[in-house]
Amino acid sequence: MSRTSGGASPRPGPTASERTPPGPGAGRSLWFPHQHGAWAMLAVPLLLGVAASRPDPWQLVLAAAAVAGYLAAATAQAWMRARRRPSFLPSLRVYGVAFAVLAAVLVLAHPPIALAAVVVVPAATIALAGARPGARREIGDTLAQVAEALVLTPVAAYVSGSFEPATVAVYTAISAAYLVATVLVVRSVIRERGNTAFAVGSVVYHVALVAAAAIWLPAAYAVVAAGLTIRAIALPLVQRRAAGGPRPLRPVHVGAVEAVAALAVVVVAFAVPA
Repeated sequence: MSRTSGGASPRPGPTASERTPPGPGAGRSLWFPHQHGAWAMLAVPLLLGVAASRPDPWQLVLAAAAVAGYLAAATAQAWMRARRRPSFLPSLRVYGVAFAVLAAVLVLAHPPIALAAVVVVPAATIALAGARPGARREIGDTLAQVAEALVLTPVAAYVSGSFEPATVAVYTAISAAYLVATVLVVRSVIRERGNTAFAVGSVVYHVALVAAAAIWLPAAYAVVAAGLTIRAIALPLVQRRAAGGPRPLRPVHVGAVEAVAALAVVVVAFAVPA
């Protein structure tokens, strides 16, 4: 082992993260995660919970709690992947406190919604475990986040004071069907791009949704499911044809398609009672 002239071991040099000064967007990334698709994951089940009941001011409090909870979770995951860099702590504290306060207000006003923790706690644990440094984000981690988001549908209906179990169950199932569909489609053109078997599985799932909607729901839902199936077929094809060209399929393009899909689901949910 080499020694310095004084006999002490040399101190290790700075790591890459320490040597590299933060870029112009570094401050923003500490407060606003780049997972733009997560907003639809929050909005769709929340709005379908409103569609399953009636609008109520408590749903705005729930929406604020959901946003704070998502931001806290996303920041915690970024903090873990960055090997717990102190720069994430201010935003983590702000979002964590905001979520705790809003969640406490909701539970005090509507105690039964505390049962949501039965789903949220284990799902959040799975999602955080997938954020370990060096860990690859698996589909199970994303589906755990879907499970967390799905509690918003029954909770949004419950806090409105108009909770019909059968109706809420149907709208929760629609939320789940859409969110799983969008996870499969997005993954087929990003993390699993080029994986033909995965893309085929995504299409098979969507075809099953069309059949289920045609059997159990009004025709408008089957039409939307058919549109979602077309996009599940088209996006991987477009991605493969555009790969290596001047205009490859980028995440922002996929996000735009999914925004339209989410809007279609929400509009039909409000316009056509399930």
